[in-house]
Amino acid sequence: MSRRTNAPVREVLPDSIYNSTVVEKFINRMMLDGKKSVSTRILYDAMTIMGEKTGEAPLDVFTKALENVKPVVEVKSRRVGGATYQVPTEIREPRREALAMRWIIAAARGRSGKSMSEKLAAELLDAYANTGSAFKKKEDMHRMAEANKAFSHIRF
Repeated sequence: MSRRTNAPVREVLPDSIYNSTVVEKFINRMMLDGKKSVSTRILYDAMTIMGEKTGEAPLDVFTKALENVKPVVEVKSRRVGGATYQVPTEIREPRREALAMRWIIAAARGRSGKSMSEKLAAELLDAYANTGSAFKKKEDMHRMAEANKAFSHIRF
């Protein structure tokens, strides 16, 4: 991260099927070793699986699942006079989205069994239903922030 100036925010073009920048960001974040076509196929297969299981529009299920996993507050370590406090802070929208995507992908990769598209579809459906390990991670983060609410007066 540059100390001089903030890095410019790059514009992400929407994906070809759903015409959504959020879907394209998810594809880019899921990509391994520069293999974007593999990542794209995995997500689109997962979207069709979700559409079949729920009977709703896959893009609506995807955005609702992402919205359910987005955290509102996080704790940051702040050192004050020899003691380190976990200070709860609000999260800006781009970071909320990035954390939610990262957690869903990590949870899907951590699942056992089938192909990655089936694991991703299962994790997104769990997030849509407010269950699953990605949603649990959000709940844990909120619980930690609630427990350390007493240190919220310590600012950065």
